[in-house]
Amino acid sequence: MTDTAAPRIRVIKKQIEGIRLTFGSLLLVLCCTFLIILSTFLQLNINHFTIPSGLFSGEHLVMSDYIHTYKLIPQVPVIMFVGAFLGRRYGIASILIYILLGLFAIPVFALGGGPKYVLEYGFGYILAYIPAVFFAGSILKSGYTNRNIFHAVLVGVLTIHLIGVLYMLFIAGLKHEGTEFMLGWIVAQSGIKIVYDFVFSFAAVFIARYAKIILWFFM
Repeated sequence: MTDTAAPRIRVIKKQIEGIRLTFGSLLLVLCCTFLIILSTFLQLNINHFTIPSGLFSGEHLVMSDYIHTYKLIPQVPVIMFVGAFLGRRYGIASILIYILLGLFAIPVFALGGGPKYVLEYGFGYILAYIPAVFFAGSILKSGYTNRNIFHAVLVGVLTIHLIGVLYMLFIAGLKHEGTEFMLGWIVAQSGIKIVYDFVFSFAAVFIARYAKIILWFFM
């Protein structure tokens, strides 16, 4: 019984590791592209406990002073979900469709679209989705263990923000922007936001792991 079960286990494991190129997988790629577009224009209000600065200065505080609301655009967590769910090859394909749509078809980027969008400060973050999914997908290819998930999210999110900042500095240099502008832009786009991207990307990859298992169960 063990000898007959082993080949079946290997087949199931291979299926979970990668999605085969079929009409169904193509449909999944397009659905994930739509999910990326949706996340570009979606804003989540994240409420959590915080320690107000007035606590140590004797100010009169009310309950709302202990609650911080952060407005999160969940595109980075969605990118990490797509990479974990589709794998690096089809994940990159989904992102490429998104980029090509934005540059040559419809305005799916946050500030519009068109070929001139490559000169936008934030376009580097979009380009960074490709290597981020490649690195994260390569790590997850060996298994969706907790350690691999942590490593994949760490590398993926850092790749997006690092390339995004470097691209912004390049474009800002071309436009002769000052240091104050650059620092303010970095704080706004990759300051506290990177913390939220890490937290929600972990959750997104965990969801992708089980979504992938469920998907192959019904296929």
